[in-house]
Amino acid sequence: MCGRYAASSSPDDLVEEFEILDPGAVSRARDLVLEPDFNVAPTKTAPVVLERAPRDDRDAAPARQLRALVWGLVPSWAKDRSIGSRMINARAESLLDKPAYAKAGVARRCLVPADGWYEWQPSPSTTDAKGKPRKQPFFVTGADGGGVAFAGLYEFWRDDARDAEDPLAWLVTYAIVTTAAEPDLERIHDRMPLALPRDRWDAWLSPSVTDTDEVRALLLPPAPGGFRAVPVSTRVNDVRNNSPDLVAPLAVDEIVGAVDPVTGELIGAADDTLFT
Repeated sequence: MCGRYAASSSPDDLVEEFEILDPGAVSRARDLVLEPDFNVAPTKTAPVVLERAPRDDRDAAPARQLRALVWGLVPSWAKDRSIGSRMINARAESLLDKPAYAKAGVARRCLVPADGWYEWQPSPSTTDAKGKPRKQPFFVTGADGGGVAFAGLYEFWRDDARDAEDPLAWLVTYAIVTTAAEPDLERIHDRMPLALPRDRWDAWLSPSVTDTDEVRALLLPPAPGGFRAVPVSTRVNDVRNNSPDLVAPLAVDEIVGAVDPVTGELIGAADDTLFT
């Protein structure tokens, strides 16, 4: 699964990275208040890239846009928004068959820009104060240290308790698509976000791609070996912590009872070259 990630790029950087060319969309993107967030958690607002006709001209051609949406998909038929906190991920293998995600899967797809994501590895040798396996957080990012773009879905939800003219009457939310973890990363967790390679971005975002077989082809996991994982501080466990040091690799002598995702060895202070 993916329950926490980092997203620190500025709107200007995202406009360039995701080739948002429409002048109106660029202007609106630069008006967004998007502070770097190294601890994005469910129910937070974060940047999302999508293609859609401009809000003020629904008859216009779809344009690539940068939006700030709420993480945790609320289906249009939901009775209230609280369901979103439980719908942060959609499994790639089944999303087109699930009522909560199927329509969005063929009509409302997005990319979720990220520096990388966090995952927690239960220790096979060390327990916490409650006697449960100690969980070591890892930060996973591109093998070259670069960012990633998660496949995502977005949805509109109408709050019937508000007047139709109230700008808060509509809530737009998103979920991150997950897939089976690739070798090595499965030593941390059996699932991972579906980080789409750049050559799939256009098709994934395109509203004209509505055939379910075409969409399923886009959901195939990328070739393995494209990511690296480093153990990081348990400070990330607290969503109130938000600073660049959350993604900094731990020194080897600070690692307790974790398993090296590459070699499978139990690590601690035995080798100061690990994870550098």
